[in-house]
Amino acid sequence: MKKIILLLLVCITINAQNRISTTLPHLSKKGSTTQLIVDGKPFIVLGGELGNSSFTSYEYMEPIWSKLTAMNLNTLLVPVYWELIEPIEGKFDFALYDLLINEARKNNLKLILLWFGSWKNSMSSHAPAWVKKDQNRFPRIKDEKGRSHEILTPFSEENLKADLNAFKELMKHVKKIDNDKQTIIMIQPENEIGMLPSARDYHPLANKKFEEQVPSEFINYLIKNKNILVPEFEAVWAKNGYKESGTWEEIFGKGYHTDEIFIAWYYAKFANAIAEAGKSIYPLPMFVNAALNRPGRLPGSGYPSGGPLPHLMDVWKAGAPSIDFLSPDFYFPNIKHWCDLYTRQGNPLFIPEHEFNNTVAAKAAFVIGHYEAIGFSPFSIESTDHPEKEPIGKIYNLINQLTPIITANHGQKRIDGVLFDKETKENIFTLGDYEFTVKHSYTLGYEANSKNETWETSGAIIVQTKENEFYVAGSGFVITFKNIKNPQLTVGLLKVDEGKLKNGKWKVIRHMNGDQTHQGRHVRAFVNDFSIQRVELYNYE
Repeated sequence: MKKIILLLLVCITINAQNRISTTLPHLSKKGSTTQLIVDGKPFIVLGGELGNSSFTSYEYMEPIWSKLTAMNLNTLLVPVYWELIEPIEGKFDFALYDLLINEARKNNLKLILLWFGSWKNSMSSHAPAWVKKDQNRFPRIKDEKGRSHEILTPFSEENLKADLNAFKELMKHVKKIDNDKQTIIMIQPENEIGMLPSARDYHPLANKKFEEQVPSEFINYLIKNKNILVPEFEAVWAKNGYKESGTWEEIFGKGYHTDEIFIAWYYAKFANAIAEAGKSIYPLPMFVNAALNRPGRLPGSGYPSGGPLPHLMDVWKAGAPSIDFLSPDFYFPNIKHWCDLYTRQGNPLFIPEHEFNNTVAAKAAFVIGHYEAIGFSPFSIESTDHPEKEPIGKIYNLINQLTPIITANHGQKRIDGVLFDKETKENIFTLGDYEFTVKHSYTLGYEANSKNETWETSGAIIVQTKENEFYVAGSGFVITFKNIKNPQLTVGLLKVDEGKLKNGKWKVIRHMNGDQTHQGRHVRAFVNDFSIQRVELYNYE
């Protein structure tokens, strides 16, 4: 009888553990898309990241919460400063973050924690004083001239051990206070990792590793994935003859490119150790972010070398398998170019940081539509003085309504997004049997600002829900249609309604088959006219 009772207890414990692990926020594949699952449902992060110094006291944060809700955020990205949670070695204080979590819950917000541990924007600015002051125990990187900088070297076991211990305590605390509520949905270990001002570290610990054989773990990854390596990296390996053994320079040749591959590997290994340890305690999704490299700039002197950049994607995937995806931070144009690079090899797209400017609303619609992204987040989201007027809040409102429809159609080639300015006025794509020609609404010439030298950025997301039914959300677009299955037929607008979605039910606000569609010629919304339109097409000879 005792054996039966013991067996039942073991089974109950295993079932409970399985139930917890499957209900935690996690990533799940659906078709060609990776979804973030929160509270048992697909979740799109409609986020904003706090300015780096905004969350250092409860008083400073108090007036910010109403701004966030006014902009319809569902998620806040918040730094966790190592120096604040462990001001004295081995003594931890999470009181400020307990207040944060409670306030987030009151405001119906989820949280993504950004671990400002060993590195924040390459620098070790948020390491505790007891780390900064003890350079013998916690060594810093050295540049090629032998000078130290305020950047902890990733080659030191003591550096890793200290960071690892603090991060593990953080994850234990998160599990303790949030396992039942699950307010915290993802973690970013470190922030914009990268080497400055040289392409690699020249600390004696680093120099020793540089002269050693390239780790077999890395070589085995390259051999196994030879046919799918990103072309920029594959070209470097190919140029030196696809060598499978030797030192870093013997395999990849001499130059800045090899220095960067070398430092990227050890940054990835460091980040992986952090993520792996954290997940062993509380397995939330974890990602790393990158400060993007400008074309033509050298690693180290021109941009932070060795970070999770697209040309180093294979290095990071090989060295950091516990990291779920790599993410770009945006502070210069050409978002499509970079997102195309970051979505290779099935890497899920998440934009944790974008300059808070007048383009973010259109870009949020674009990436959540075209790339079926996990989410989007402008930086310094609290900096606005008029949150109720911000376009990002208006597009978040629309996407929030559409989320059940968007996520139900993920990974099935039923969703797309568009992004326009004066240089990019038109986009053509296919959904089902129909070719969509979508243009900036200024191309019609109806709006006064269409005569301006520059055009406001506009964008939209389009979702196919039935053979002839589509939802369009955004502003500043005009759409016409062709039947590509039977080009002899003309496509007409059977019904175009503007409306709202609540609890999955569509409520019509305006029936728009007249002037708003130019008597059936197109579907449109002017710039700053944020709306959801349900479009039903038909075909005639």
